[in-house]
Amino acid sequence: MSDDFLFAEETNDVEEFDGRNTWKILIVDDEPEIHTVTRLALSDFTFQERHLEFVSAYSGEEAKQAFRDHSDIAIVLLDVVMESDHAGLEVAKYIREDLKNNYTRIILRTGQPGQAPERDVIINYDINDYKSKTELTAQKLFTVIISTLRSYRDIVVIDESRQGLEKIIKSSANLFSLHSLEQFIEGIVQQLSSLLGGTEDAVYMTSAVAGPSPIDNIESGEYLVFSGSGEYSRYEGKKLAEVLSGPRLESCRKALSSKNIVYGDDHVVAFCKSKFERGALLYMSGLPRRLSDLDRSMIDIFAQNVQIAFDNVLLTKDIEDTQKEVIERLGQAIDDATFQQGNHIKRVILISEILGKSFGLSEDEVKTLRIAVPLHDIGKIAIPQSIINKPSKLSDDEAAMVKNHTKIGYNILKNSKRPVIKAAALIARDHHEHWDGQGYPRGLKGEEISVFSRITAIADVYDSLRSQRVYKESWSDAEAQRYMQQQRGKQFDPFLIDIFMQKIDDIEQIVVELADKSES
Repeated sequence: MSDDFLFAEETNDVEEFDGRNTWKILIVDDEPEIHTVTRLALSDFTFQERHLEFVSAYSGEEAKQAFRDHSDIAIVLLDVVMESDHAGLEVAKYIREDLKNNYTRIILRTGQPGQAPERDVIINYDINDYKSKTELTAQKLFTVIISTLRSYRDIVVIDESRQGLEKIIKSSANLFSLHSLEQFIEGIVQQLSSLLGGTEDAVYMTSAVAGPSPIDNIESGEYLVFSGSGEYSRYEGKKLAEVLSGPRLESCRKALSSKNIVYGDDHVVAFCKSKFERGALLYMSGLPRRLSDLDRSMIDIFAQNVQIAFDNVLLTKDIEDTQKEVIERLGQAIDDATFQQGNHIKRVILISEILGKSFGLSEDEVKTLRIAVPLHDIGKIAIPQSIINKPSKLSDDEAAMVKNHTKIGYNILKNSKRPVIKAAALIARDHHEHWDGQGYPRGLKGEEISVFSRITAIADVYDSLRSQRVYKESWSDAEAQRYMQQQRGKQFDPFLIDIFMQKIDDIEQIVVELADKSES
């Protein structure tokens, strides 16, 4: 081999390959010919149908920078003596201790083996192999790289499987909510992906996504993305035909029509059967290798079982939606029987939701508030219509009877063990309590009043002011807002009134868009 060839100037430190189809090897040595010879010796190397991608560093500091630039280095061929006698050992320490990188396999190469005792180095620096440059012939280098890549591959697969299992475990405590189901599916897809060789692009599509209703025309490919990863991570809610095209879309349609698994050149589509819905599709692309019989068996098991979890969540969601609708309809019936206000309940729900979220309630608390609010006036079912709809001023006895609706509502709902009904009982009793203690029925003040009741009070009063009643005309937005601000710290929680005014544009939009129709 001529010196001209050995010491030829290298134009690129990184060879051009698709990173997902290569194994990345970092060569760290201050002798340029070592880089050239190593690349030459491994130029035709392939493992699991993936070539090698080389990155070069000529000092310990360059090696550290290479690790900061590349998070997926499989093997580092690391010289010991470079700018200092222990520069390579410092790099090894940096990899393991500073970067906490336990994946990359470190092969130490030295031309002066006596300078760093092999046993001490391997024990103290978490080195995976230790070779003298003189003993690394082309064949031995090939063998070392093969065995080391197998080790790296197995470590990565195990860790990806661990991450997938962690997602499943974290979601299992609250599996039957749509958020945790998404985590569950992401975990299963990640685990299956790692077992298939590390594909990053996957999408789970169903006609039963959280929405008003499933899409009816599924034969034309009208499925929606429920969860995606890789290049499909931002397509949630998109239609199948908006996400895929060409042969990939055709494979999905074929899987739908055959209700089976379809394998393409670089992708797979699995139809996930369902007992209650029309089923779902799992699409995975960018497969790094040809699928084996075992791979296909795992996909088949996934397709048969993952939909069971989704079906269970759909059933739970249907029960929750039924509960919510029954309560809303009951609240609406009470409202219709009193003020004939078609959309009062809907407006109070939405205004309360805005205030609850802005106040900082958790997602579950806002959900409970939203379901419980329609029952705030349930006690009025025991009050004569003639009194509730009396156009003139109420007598003292009549006013006392109306006020009693808070206790009646509480008595109807109390003693339930259900969180929603317990919350509704408090709201029914306390939504006429005042922040300054001048309200009824118990004269509570400040934070003695539940936050659900304080929120409902603001939503209910503002919407009532903005609505027409038999005993009054509707107020303008300016008049109603002025009253709300005047009652800050008196009738209403001052902090919630501040939130109310910050969100007044959104609240007024609800009032206007859901305004009651004028009686003919």
